[in-house]
Amino acid sequence: MLRNVLIAACVAGTAAFTASPALFRAGAVTRATSGISGMQMQAKSKAVPFLSQPEALDGSMAGDVGFDPFGFSSNFDLKWLREAELKHGRICMLAATGCLVQEVVHLPGEAFSQKMALNAWAAAPRGGMISILVAIGLIELISNRFALTATDMFANPNRVPGDLGFDPLSLGGNGANRARMELAEITHGRAAMMGFSGMVHQMLVSKQAPIEQLMHFKAVDSSMMKLGGAAGNLGY
Repeated sequence: MLRNVLIAACVAGTAAFTASPALFRAGAVTRATSGISGMQMQAKSKAVPFLSQPEALDGSMAGDVGFDPFGFSSNFDLKWLREAELKHGRICMLAATGCLVQEVVHLPGEAFSQKMALNAWAAAPRGGMISILVAIGLIELISNRFALTATDMFANPNRVPGDLGFDPLSLGGNGANRARMELAEITHGRAAMMGFSGMVHQMLVSKQAPIEQLMHFKAVDSSMMKLGGAAGNLGY
């Protein structure tokens, strides 16, 4: 009899630390579910699935796929970052095209007659290159009214990153077409940044212009890898 009483007391004591079955059938389930949902993992990035979706990258900008592994969007104005991306993409689209044109179009002068763009850049007069750099800097300063940093460039909330009002063919006449062209521009700009970087490294290593290497590919041998004799010391 005493044993049965002790067992009943133990069961009653443990029941004080457990939820009543009624709680799981009523509002407790709702409260528990809401608590769990509040603790859910942050959504994953589409571009880098093993990283969390950056908070600032909500998909509202063209080409936004949540790619920000270094967290720049958490520390800088997103509009300022998009302005930089667009400008670099536009420059590289022109540069990639220039690398190809330089190989097949030759004008009078030592710089213009070079087959490789890197050789043309090296042959160009230093004074001319400095003049171009100064002109670009002045255009950048004046067009942005001397507001170039992430803290002041977009002080005007109505300013759109990269929008210079340049649309001579009226390609952005309607909203749908404008969104499509914006996506095309940022996508092509990113591809051009990668492509131009590849062309530069390819010319440095192979000593061939891009089209020439495509048409007459030559494997890189030890003689091409020697840079001032340092490679030879490494066994090349």
